[in-house]
Amino acid sequence: MARRPMSLQTRLMTAVIGFVSLILVIVSFITTAILGRTLEGQLEENLKEYSIALTVQLVSPLPQSEANVDTIFAGGPLREPGLLVAVSSTRGGTSGIVFENSKAELDGSSQTLTDAQLDQINAALNGASDATISIDGLGSYRVVVTTAHNGVNVVTGLPRTEIQAQLAQLISVIVLATLGGLILLALTTAITIRLGLRPLRAVAATATRVANQPLDRGEVEITERVPASEADPRTETGLVGSSLNKLLDHVNTSLASRQKNEERMRRFVADASHELRTPLSSIRGYPELSLRALKQQGGEAAIESTTTSLERIQAQSLRMTSLVEDLLLLARLDEGRELVYGTVDLTQLALEGLSDARPTAADHHWNIDAPDDPIVIIGDAGRMHQVVANLLANARTHTPAGTSITLSVAREGDEAVLRVHDDGPGIDPGVREELFARFARGDSSRARQTGGTGLGLAIAKAIVEGHGGHITVSSEPGDTTFTVRIPISPTTAAD
Repeated sequence: MARRPMSLQTRLMTAVIGFVSLILVIVSFITTAILGRTLEGQLEENLKEYSIALTVQLVSPLPQSEANVDTIFAGGPLREPGLLVAVSSTRGGTSGIVFENSKAELDGSSQTLTDAQLDQINAALNGASDATISIDGLGSYRVVVTTAHNGVNVVTGLPRTEIQAQLAQLISVIVLATLGGLILLALTTAITIRLGLRPLRAVAATATRVANQPLDRGEVEITERVPASEADPRTETGLVGSSLNKLLDHVNTSLASRQKNEERMRRFVADASHELRTPLSSIRGYPELSLRALKQQGGEAAIESTTTSLERIQAQSLRMTSLVEDLLLLARLDEGRELVYGTVDLTQLALEGLSDARPTAADHHWNIDAPDDPIVIIGDAGRMHQVVANLLANARTHTPAGTSITLSVAREGDEAVLRVHDDGPGIDPGVREELFARFARGDSSRARQTGGTGLGLAIAKAIVEGHGGHITVSSEPGDTTFTVRIPISPTTAAD
């Protein structure tokens, strides 16, 4: 069974508390060792002083036969809590005493060392000059052996009880302080990490709510965001929340664009179906009419009806062919195909386009504003002619008789600019944003007399963008202008 992974908070707390505990243990060990060594050193110094004093001042002046502890300390001033003295001579035997191990109780009283205790001391020394001994009934002692001038061996010892008590007290304090510090550190670390990771929890909660939304269908708007208080980009965790908010903004924009494209595609399919339904209905209806005439009338009447039907079938076929070709052209332009580049004289192209448009609407006033010098660009001459024709046809179709239409060509910086201006009624603001969309029409009835298929401006926009340019429109009553801007290559201009 796989072990459940620890959370980031648990891992951080474990690492912090573990490292701090290790450091505290090492510091405690070093502190205890240094203090113990210092206290042992002080004990050694005191023991050396007592040993010298006993040996020189009290034992050496005495005859060897009189050198015993009773004689040495008879009225002597040398007293120390816990002081142990053992005297060994060839004539006087071995004797020893130990004073009370408490300054508060020190009144000169002492107790005689037993033979078993003296044997423990002799066995521990065993010819050595100093040793640390554990004596029954007395505890741990540090002892040294010195030999006086009269040949008497003097064993002097001081208890280590106070050192052990101090070290035990220090260790207890360190343990309690360490435990308290670790508990406080754990609480502080938990609170700090919890507050620090709160933005991540907010990010996770926001991501979970977004994940539960149905994003695969219909109109979708993502309103969930990480709160601003948890998305401060100046902190590491806040930067994650800020980045998620930016991502959600981008996704929301993309979803809105996807929905808009889906609606546009549905409208495109509906418009294409509508445009194709009329010619297909005509193509189907006229043969039925001709067959009925042949069956019922015969003769010249049938021939005349058949001729009319075939003419109408041909007209509707041409109309449908034109529509399909326009759709195919748009598809190829979207793929970056269909353009054949060469040098194009935009001035000459504008003159030809206006000459072609003038006979189609003699009731309009046609004007041109073009420089004497040619404006040459790199592009597809046929497609650019189609752009001019579509813009002029759009101006002619959607303006009443008597409207002035002006076609102008100019060079502005590194761009060739072509404008089609008219003083007609203007464009309805409701359709201005979708003006260059496919099958966009100002008249929703789709009457043939008020417009074509609605692909003219879409084709013009695709061709212009295929040349690296862009097309815009500005319109208000009495002033409508379509502007086409296409970059000019400096080398082409020089040629």
